[in-house]
Amino acid sequence: MLNENVNPSVVELPPAQLRDAWAALKQAEPNLRARDLAEKLGVSEGEVVASRCGEGVVRLEGPWADLIRDLPSVGYVMVLTRNDSCVHEKKGSFNNVDLGPMMGVVLDEAIDLRIFLKHWKYGFAVREESRGRVLNSLQFFDSDGTAVHKIYQTEQTDAEAWSRLVAKFNAAVQTPLFEARTVADPLPEVLKDNAIDVAALQDGWRAMRDPHDFFALLRRQQVTRAQALRLVGDEFAHRVDNSAVRVMLEQASVSELPIMVFVGSPGVVQIHTGPVHHIKPMGPWLNILDPDFNLHLREDHIVQSWVVRKPSPEGAVTSLELYDAKGQQIVQFFGKRKPGIPEREDWRVLVASLPRAEVDHG
Repeated sequence: MLNENVNPSVVELPPAQLRDAWAALKQAEPNLRARDLAEKLGVSEGEVVASRCGEGVVRLEGPWADLIRDLPSVGYVMVLTRNDSCVHEKKGSFNNVDLGPMMGVVLDEAIDLRIFLKHWKYGFAVREESRGRVLNSLQFFDSDGTAVHKIYQTEQTDAEAWSRLVAKFNAAVQTPLFEARTVADPLPEVLKDNAIDVAALQDGWRAMRDPHDFFALLRRQQVTRAQALRLVGDEFAHRVDNSAVRVMLEQASVSELPIMVFVGSPGVVQIHTGPVHHIKPMGPWLNILDPDFNLHLREDHIVQSWVVRKPSPEGAVTSLELYDAKGQQIVQFFGKRKPGIPEREDWRVLVASLPRAEVDHG
């Protein structure tokens, strides 16, 4: 789940002027999220955070893999990964960290991450007030200023270990400057629909041995996710009504069916595994508000919803996938499963019952 579009800064402001503009807007609209504040100012979120260096913000420097390997020492935290349409918040501890030079995983039962370090360009320790509370966080950004991951202190976090970690990775130069650069498209040569070899796409899909082979198939066939779902045919994917996500979550809550919820930024895919309980619509947002897991989904951003089937050694793996107007994936849902174990039958039955879209393709 990678970012296929880039939103560079619209205007350039000196750091001091940007910091003052941020403070004024935050006071005027205190309920706006950080990304929305930055968008109103016409800059990236990373630029706003960097402008505050020395005033509640400490610039950090890597290697980021080393910092992540040290995170088990701080104990219980809240991690946040988001894209334009969905926010995924999960509480737990960093354990079972396995990182290579460019990517890796965190495989704790609560904090479950897939990490792509090439998108971790800048890091900051941030201290700020929000709704009467002081929040301490570690925030990481891609080169275009898009937030890729945030880690927040909780009441159970080891504050002394947190301070030691910040001191260890404190950057020698605390500059407020942030030179936002465009991020390269991960699928730079995408074909038009009429140029795609649909039979080869179908054959490649059928030949997959693991759902993780999917991105390699997209690259090989030069298609986006949305194109692939639209063209591959009913054997592997069909559209459902955009109300399907609410239906699915409400039914999973009632039946206590454990699910998996995947939300990605350019640099992290964050996963919740387990049941969901408190499903709360609020305006355009559909929310899961459980003690250790929150999801905030903009239902009005959902343009297409798909039920997708991919081969695995244990049989088909079925997902519900949501896409926005740009064809970007918003979120994926699966039934809870482990490698080597077939997919849950109750998940398949639930997904099969979801209302189909009136127009199945297009």
